[in-house]
Amino acid sequence: MTLDPATSATITSYRPQNAPPEWNHICGHVRMLVAASADRSPYRVERLLTATTRLAMWCHRSGLPDDPEVWLRHETIDAFILTGCTDLAPSSAQTYRSWLRHMRATLAWLERGEQPPPPMKAAKKVSPPYSLAQLGRLRGWAECLPGQARGDALALMALAFGCGLTSGEVAAVRTGHLRRLACGAIVVTVPGTERLIVCRAAWEDVLARAADQPGDPFVFRPGRAARHAKNLFSSWTARHTPTGGLPALSVRRLRSSWIVELLSARIDLGVVAAAAGMSASALARYQHFVPALDEPTAVALLRGRPDEQVR
Repeated sequence: MTLDPATSATITSYRPQNAPPEWNHICGHVRMLVAASADRSPYRVERLLTATTRLAMWCHRSGLPDDPEVWLRHETIDAFILTGCTDLAPSSAQTYRSWLRHMRATLAWLERGEQPPPPMKAAKKVSPPYSLAQLGRLRGWAECLPGQARGDALALMALAFGCGLTSGEVAAVRTGHLRRLACGAIVVTVPGTERLIVCRAAWEDVLARAADQPGDPFVFRPGRAARHAKNLFSSWTARHTPTGGLPALSVRRLRSSWIVELLSARIDLGVVAAAAGMSASALARYQHFVPALDEPTAVALLRGRPDEQVR
């Protein structure tokens, strides 16, 4: 196969930082594997080189043969993830596993009749949304908080329930990321994303007030200097517990509520998925929270309007 010059140069010149002596024994196999799979892989070649090198080093130090076929066996990859990636976060280790599994499949070794391996983790569970009554009461509680606590609570709800942002995105948004359109809508430009995120109309006033603040502070907890403050949300919610038996504010539950609200409004799945940064199929996990349509509404949707018919 023929690789573009830049990719080829990246592979041939690759050498890990502080490469140990055994690198010279395995470098040829590492580069061969990456070169053979790079043009059919959705992953960046630098990432493939890092993961493959780490796997090869672990195999060599574990006494396994310096043989790519041995390296990419299912059992070898799983053992590497379980014992050779303990310094990584679980999500990072699973990402390495996905890259290596894809490399194996790309090289067509699954054609030997081997069955695909079972997943190493259970299907993701979604946080249940708040009920409409809870959301209304939580906003009322937030409105009654004193001083900065009021602004923080409303900002948290506006970003997570009004815009469907994740925890990391809520933490990252500054007032400079808020933009008001001529129609009055508030658009949020989250760092590192290209999604079209439009605040729900009921929460526009909260973000509009934030956008008018001088400087460029964070929208949630503007007094902090660091984007990734330790225990950013848990420390705040621990100090501000809703009264009247209401559940605590949770970014995940607020985002779930946003998704369910959009799905309940029968907004196009592709639009919801794009705004949420998810696949349309992933939205199926929320579907059991969406109330069924009553018969008159279902009939009207299925029937359509006369002017929509082809003439």
